[in-house]
Amino acid sequence: MTDLLILGGGAAGLMAAGAACARGLRVTVVEHNPKGPGQKLLITGKGRCNVTSNSDVRDFLPYVRRNGRFLYSSLYAFPPSAAMELFESLGVPLKTERGRRVFPQSDRAADILAALRSYAGDAQFVRGSAKKLLLEDGACCGAVTGRGQTLRAAATLVATGGISYPATGSDGSGYALARQAGHAIVPPQPSLCSLISPDPACRRMMGLSLRNVRLTLLRDGKPLFTEQGEALFTHFGLSGPLVLSASTYIDDLAGHEWVCEFDLKPALDEKTLYDRLTRDFAALGGHSAQGALEKLLPHSMRPVAVEKWGVDPATRAAQITREQKQALVRLCKHWPVPVSALGDREHAVITAGGVDVREVDPRTMESKLCPGLYFAGEVLDVDARTGGYNLQIAWSTAQAAARAAAGM
Repeated sequence: MTDLLILGGGAAGLMAAGAACARGLRVTVVEHNPKGPGQKLLITGKGRCNVTSNSDVRDFLPYVRRNGRFLYSSLYAFPPSAAMELFESLGVPLKTERGRRVFPQSDRAADILAALRSYAGDAQFVRGSAKKLLLEDGACCGAVTGRGQTLRAAATLVATGGISYPATGSDGSGYALARQAGHAIVPPQPSLCSLISPDPACRRMMGLSLRNVRLTLLRDGKPLFTEQGEALFTHFGLSGPLVLSASTYIDDLAGHEWVCEFDLKPALDEKTLYDRLTRDFAALGGHSAQGALEKLLPHSMRPVAVEKWGVDPATRAAQITREQKQALVRLCKHWPVPVSALGDREHAVITAGGVDVREVDPRTMESKLCPGLYFAGEVLDVDARTGGYNLQIAWSTAQAAARAAAGM
């Protein structure tokens, strides 16, 4: 018999284990990845681990895409500042970079994982996976592993993650456990993922990284998201930080027309850009239309731009008309890339969807349907944009569950 049985040794599971151990609870963690707990942490932030966002809760919540109100209690009880303080107390100095992103000073995700494993050092770790919950008289009393081992507990926390990066252990098993207890599951889908485009121009420009551009995501012509930053053309479409954030706003691909529209020159309004083009074309009057773009666009983008612009490539810069310059301005300020699908879940950063939060107590993370059963982290139907927000959700919900399990 243990006080808290944690199913899943990822970010939320390790944080809950440490918080519960610090409160004197006997803790058992079940983790099925043969490489050990916390494997997904090692690849977050490109191996650097974006631990949290250095922001207060009011600034944090607008970046939560789904069910932000559900997080009020847990975030205020354990805000980003508390997470930063905890990791520094565990021996990991932190730094804040552009966009309030917090990383270990070492730029090593392994340091965050080592700190969490130390924090949860008093917990017992069991290799395996939970195949079903142990339910008695409508309450959860533990779980049964795939090897037939019965693990009884006063409280059971499902922290199995979602379905993204399944190679790290996120296999969606928590959804089946939640359903066993009567919970509804909002259909999971990839989020913070690349976007697939039918535009063959993406393949022609693959490898091209756009910096300091503004991306606007349009659904049926209406903007849903806009932000400035970096994006990448790939052989299948688009990727990069801006694209990952935009992907969280896509919910019904089949029923709508989705377009990523780039402003390639966000620092210039249309008149200023027109005047710049006029000067460039005057200085490069003998160049072809494509050659005249050498100061305007990256090399691999120029032939594509000429095609989209609709100007005869043999046209000399000095011959380009006012109307053609205006058309080029519009293209540079509204470069369209249609979107046909989300990237695959194997490479999505997180999962959208999961356990319906209407059936979970936001203060304690305890199931409203099954006493003794708790949820934390990505298994819940809560997700946010890139920038440390999703890991903070894992920290805050895990801490809330641990406090509740300890009767605090």
